[in-house]
Amino acid sequence: MTHQHEKEAHPHSDPGHDADPAQYWDGVYREKAKRWSGNPNPQLIEEAKGLVPGTALDLGCGEGADAIWLARHGWTVTAVDVSAVALERAETHAAELGLQGRIIWLRRDFGPWHPEGGFDLVSSQFLHSPLVTWRDSLAAAAAAVAPGGTLLVVGHHPDGLPPWSGHKDMKDKFFTPEDLVESLTSGPGSWRINVADSREREVTGPDGQHATTIDSVLRATRTAEAHTSESQPY
Repeated sequence: MTHQHEKEAHPHSDPGHDADPAQYWDGVYREKAKRWSGNPNPQLIEEAKGLVPGTALDLGCGEGADAIWLARHGWTVTAVDVSAVALERAETHAAELGLQGRIIWLRRDFGPWHPEGGFDLVSSQFLHSPLVTWRDSLAAAAAAVAPGGTLLVVGHHPDGLPPWSGHKDMKDKFFTPEDLVESLTSGPGSWRINVADSREREVTGPDGQHATTIDSVLRATRTAEAHTSESQPY
């Protein structure tokens, strides 16, 4: 699991359902000394800038740009990724900025693991993985939101992939805002949909080429207490 910070969907082929997630993503990160841009995702900034800081859960934190942005804006952050390589880079960067006390870094496999406790903000940014379905990721993220808290999910729209993504035949890995709303509201809990939007964004490819991609953006507020069943593994 990883962010796609201002980048394309990852061009790797599907490793198969029997692949080890930690080994797979460690391999992805070891390919480059710096996998992503180091900038926070723009939709996170747009949607979180008006929220009152509290506790935040960053799912698929990658090299930590979003978690660092949240911490620098007053949030107490729990940042989770399956890749030890990514987390080491993230933690090093945060320490260089003096943010050690504001971010907890956790290495977890999102298949068997589920978050505990209610967070004021749960952010899932471009958590596209060939090893976990987006519906399972969404369910886990939603279950971690406290009553009155915010769920923010951003990902690639299946009709807005850049030409170099290599995923034109894997559109089921991605989602529309309508897909997110339908899946969220058909599951446990009660939600107020604040934003369900498709947003165009200019991106730069690995060889410097430019294209327009589309982000699917969902921001929702939990309006009722979670049912007991929501805290169980998915």
